[in-house]
Amino acid sequence: MEYEDRYVPSPKYDCLLFDLDDTLYPLSSGLAKEVLKNIQDFMVKKLGIHRSKLDDLCNLLYKNYGTTMAGLRAIGFDFDYNAYHSFVHGRLPYENLKPDPVLRSLLLSLPIRKVIFTNADKIHAAKVLSRLGLEDCFEGIICFETLNLTHQSTASDDEDDIEFVASRLAASPTTSTINEIFDVICHLSLTEARSVLPNTPIICKPSANAFELALKIANLIPQRTLFFDDSVRNIQAGKHLGLHTVLVGTSQRPKGADYALESIHNLREAMPELWEADSRAAEVDYSGNVALEASVTA
Repeated sequence: MEYEDRYVPSPKYDCLLFDLDDTLYPLSSGLAKEVLKNIQDFMVKKLGIHRSKLDDLCNLLYKNYGTTMAGLRAIGFDFDYNAYHSFVHGRLPYENLKPDPVLRSLLLSLPIRKVIFTNADKIHAAKVLSRLGLEDCFEGIICFETLNLTHQSTASDDEDDIEFVASRLAASPTTSTINEIFDVICHLSLTEARSVLPNTPIICKPSANAFELALKIANLIPQRTLFFDDSVRNIQAGKHLGLHTVLVGTSQRPKGADYALESIHNLREAMPELWEADSRAAEVDYSGNVALEASVTA
């Protein structure tokens, strides 16, 4: 039987990797502002840091370590991670987040794997997704516990995974090796000392360690992964490791971003090819009566 042999290009991406906060919902929700307030309250009430130092310290720790939490651990403060997350996220106005049926429909229509990659803890991630009505739109969530706690114990049948995590943590100081609080404000006032800050035992974006571990956990190839985030720094870190990148929250595309979206709702208009590749594959009929399905996982 004669038929027309038509070429169907493979989809460009195997997975869409999404940040959570201020990416799947807008900054105008006010959660980010409340998170900062709660972090500063924790620093004063639980760690005894004077309020006069908060602004400078928070800015420096966030800038140099990715999260204030990671920075606090790096400079010597010891605290329970669950207690920190409960204090910082437990009092957030989650009622500000409303169900987003438009985004839900958009995500469910995408014929590609979708995974959350966030620095936040799993309880916060679950609450946000539930409030947005998106809890069943993603294959999985890579969060604080995945990177720093859970994956070490749940990967017991995968020695390579255990070694991967252990090698990342071995280079960082543990609680027992930290004897005093490092004066990061004074230290960074000396320009020649900027390159010798103490390491943090916490793995989080934008560190290469966090991206490498997330890619390994989700079994992703950087060059076939599209990464969405509202942070220019995170986008640039992902780009440096070979990911395709989308900055969310602005239409201005900075260095390191392949795309820039004012809102995640603009995804279909900005990148229709995410749907078109699947449609082209479904239309091809090599036998004359049976259409091929796209080789991606919904």
